[in-house]
Amino acid sequence: MELKKDINTVSIDMLLIVHSEKRRAAQGTHSDQQADPSALLQRRGGFQGIGNGVRRWQKLEGNDLHENLVEKQHPQQPQVITSYNSQGTQLTVEVHPRDAMPQLLKKFSLAKRLQGDKNGNTRPRQPGGKDAHAYPWDRSSLKSMSLDLRQFEKLDLYASQVTAKSGLDELVSDLLQEAHTDLERVRAIWIWICHHIEYDIAAAQEKDRQAFKPTDILRTQKTNCDGYAGLFERMCRIAGVQCMTVPGYSKGFGYQTGQSFSGEFDHAWNAVYLEGRWHLVDSTWGSGLVDTTTSKFTFLYNEFYFLTHPALFIEDHFPDNKNWQLLKPPQSLRQFENNMYHKSEFYNKGMLSAHPETSIIRTVNGKATVTIESCAPTLFMFMLNGKQEHGLLSLRKNGMKLEVYPPTMGTHKLQIFAKGNSDIYSSVLEYTLKCNYVDMGVQLPAELHQPVGPSWFSEQMGIMKPSHPDPIIHTSDGRCSISFSVEEGINVLASLHGDDGPITEEAQRRYIFQLHWEKRTELKVQLPHAGKFALKIFVKKRQEPGNYIFVFNYLLCCANTKVNWPMFPESFGNWGQDNELLEPLSGVLPANRNIPFKLKLHGIAKVLVKGQDTWPLTLNHEGYWEGSCSTAGCQEVYVMVLENANHNFYSYILKYKVNAQ
Repeated sequence: MELKKDINTVSIDMLLIVHSEKRRAAQGTHSDQQADPSALLQRRGGFQGIGNGVRRWQKLEGNDLHENLVEKQHPQQPQVITSYNSQGTQLTVEVHPRDAMPQLLKKFSLAKRLQGDKNGNTRPRQPGGKDAHAYPWDRSSLKSMSLDLRQFEKLDLYASQVTAKSGLDELVSDLLQEAHTDLERVRAIWIWICHHIEYDIAAAQEKDRQAFKPTDILRTQKTNCDGYAGLFERMCRIAGVQCMTVPGYSKGFGYQTGQSFSGEFDHAWNAVYLEGRWHLVDSTWGSGLVDTTTSKFTFLYNEFYFLTHPALFIEDHFPDNKNWQLLKPPQSLRQFENNMYHKSEFYNKGMLSAHPETSIIRTVNGKATVTIESCAPTLFMFMLNGKQEHGLLSLRKNGMKLEVYPPTMGTHKLQIFAKGNSDIYSSVLEYTLKCNYVDMGVQLPAELHQPVGPSWFSEQMGIMKPSHPDPIIHTSDGRCSISFSVEEGINVLASLHGDDGPITEEAQRRYIFQLHWEKRTELKVQLPHAGKFALKIFVKKRQEPGNYIFVFNYLLCCANTKVNWPMFPESFGNWGQDNELLEPLSGVLPANRNIPFKLKLHGIAKVLVKGQDTWPLTLNHEGYWEGSCSTAGCQEVYVMVLENANHNFYSYILKYKVNAQ
């Protein structure tokens, strides 16, 4: 009230300016004028100098109006009256003649001109209700405004190729040659910074780092996050676009799942005013990434952080001023800490949601389940503590399902990766698993790779209509038969893998016998003993060179400890794709016995079975070759064929071993 009384005593024929040296303590409230971002930082202490960095940057570039925009004093000096109120507030009144313009009034006038945009707006307004987007995300778009990125193709190419200049004005002028709207101006500036400015890791790690002048950034083409944000803001303002630097916390380089945030800020980004509302950008994260193992920066453009939908931006950016969340309702810091963090690649690769929605999962009966919904068929993989083990990952047309069985009690790191249009899997999610119980009966084979079970991907690779659509097959006697249709021109290879010690690749395949009938492939499987096994399926186009490609695997389970099946007979290259073996299926024959043979072969003139002696097989009316062979006096038995009656040599197609007497 004293301040108001003092003002009322001044003659209306005079102009006056009143200074208050006591800082307002209204933290979290905002006047009609835009708060200085560096002041916001200082209220929270700043982070490693980012608040001071923004302030120093402004001073160096002439943006600090109170220190660098000093006008010459008017010849007629004002009368200065200083007093103190009961709370210790210093009140200084400058009384000027009517025709004189106060020095600070000149400063404010100049400030408005400098901070005004090309349309004459004097100062960026605070974000309000019309800027806010509803939370949670409505899945409609990754952007905060409707965009067709194809409209930027020509502009992006142009902006990325503009060379750095000695001054910002010249650089911005060059960039705007192909930009005709505020949106295009912002886009050109964004593309140029993301493709030319490198993140300075050494400077970012300095405890009291110096501010980056834009001229120095242009010269070195290096900076840290506050340098990125300051440069982006300055270039936008030169282009006549309202832009603000926003400080806050981030889930960026070095972030650990579930960590809390307090004290100093660690990041800065920007808000730009386009088409009547505010939008968010982060040119630091748009430009590339830091390798956590080498601490080296790599340019890798990330479209996600350009005009990001605020409901997605809040997942890894928490501003000091909650209004800059551009959300209704706004999130609290505690919510920011506890909410599930989806990496940008999660959305870039078409993911829509993940469950559970918490970053820390507690196992139930030794198992944790994660599901992801995607907008298109996507390939996934996972790693538990850095290894692709102890989990069952099955693909779905709209996502995936993962069941994880941690091998020990305690805390485990679960990473989930997705593959988009490129051949590279990118990390999209990270969970922390808390396990207080291990089910020793659920021990998965180490060779059980991903994915398990047939899916849209196996169809894409030529395997269709499987007899067993589920990834897990239980067998009581250790035997099973699996069949599926195979696309014309595709070869199939299968192998069996358990955890009972190393076995040869040939032996892995000898527990599987592959047959073809009526355009279907059948895999007869005999487990060598009780336990869990991975049955891997590979494919290869017949006419193309190269190796077989892994498609998927089944998990075969047998609890019968009496199972002890021998391998199937060894087959050779002349064993045709459409051949069929009925008996004997065991690759080991008893000694001193007459063994019946029955098999179907196509395009064959004669068939012989050779032990110590040779026995011919005859063709019956059903098209099967039948006969028998004695195993007396021999260690091996072969099936031989004569493909053409005019030929005089036979080819081996099957080999059996005979038990020692």
